Amino acid sequence: MSTITTEPLRSAAAGYRSGRTLPLRVEAVRQLRRRRTLVMGGVLAALPLILVAAFALAGDPGGRNSEITLMDTATASGANFTATVLFVSAGFLLVVPVALFCGDTVASEAGWSSLRYLLAAPVPRARLLTVKLLVALAFSAAAMVLLAVVALTVGTLAYGWGPLELPAGGQLAAGAALPRLGIAVAYIFVSQLVTAGLAFWLSTRTDAPLGAVGGAVGLTIVGNVLDAVTALGSWRDVLPAHWQFAWADALQPRLEWGGMLQGASVSVTYAMVLVALAYRGFARKDIVS
Repeated sequence: MSTITTEPLRSAAAGYRSGRTLPLRVEAVRQLRRRRTLVMGGVLAALPLILVAAFALAGDPGGRNSEITLMDTATASGANFTATVLFVSAGFLLVVPVALFCGDTVASEAGWSSLRYLLAAPVPRARLLTVKLLVALAFSAAAMVLLAVVALTVGTLAYGWGPLELPAGGQLAAGAALPRLGIAVAYIFVSQLVTAGLAFWLSTRTDAPLGAVGGAVGLTIVGNVLDAVTALGSWRDVLPAHWQFAWADALQPRLEWGGMLQGASVSVTYAMVLVALAYRGFARKDIVS
């Protein structure tokens, strides 16, 4: 009686290595060439120019009342202008690219009906999520760095290179202000990880990219609204939105880490839970598109 031997499935494809499927470079190039990436980059690069034009038309932003704010010192130097751009964009504008890049990861492939073909390549599900999440986070970080670099360049050309004037009084030398601004940008990125995790999880739950992106932006706005409800008291400490401007502690004569550490711990905790839910749900999901 003859016997039929069955080789393991992976032996059918000689040289197959799951770790070599869907290279990071390939996914990054794909995302870079997409129109929404170029449009978002253009919007972020244009914001500093729009603000300079607004200040030129409206005049000196300072002197509106006795209380000096970061906005009042915007035209003091390039460093001040950069800090102002971060201030006006951190609350909402920078939420959009993070939600867009992370919410458009898996849902877009499902919407194009290409997700099942990627998995049939075969790309392991965990690797597919990992590559897409890493690329999305890299593009999100690049968006924030782009905004800061353009703001510093435009601000320096418009208002000169000088120290960072502090609203509370005093100043930081230009050389010392640059690392502080770098800390501010890094913290803003970390604080947005909860939005990234939320968008990424929603992206694994729906085939509509706009649903994932819009859901993440909408829930982030809800968090901002809840943080404005002072009646919640200490409960607001567990809201990521409560700590979104803690980076301002980096722009003090003496660098304060307390608020940023608390905010980072809250954001990272939420992000880890949401990403874990994304991996768990996607591993069991029936892919039909």
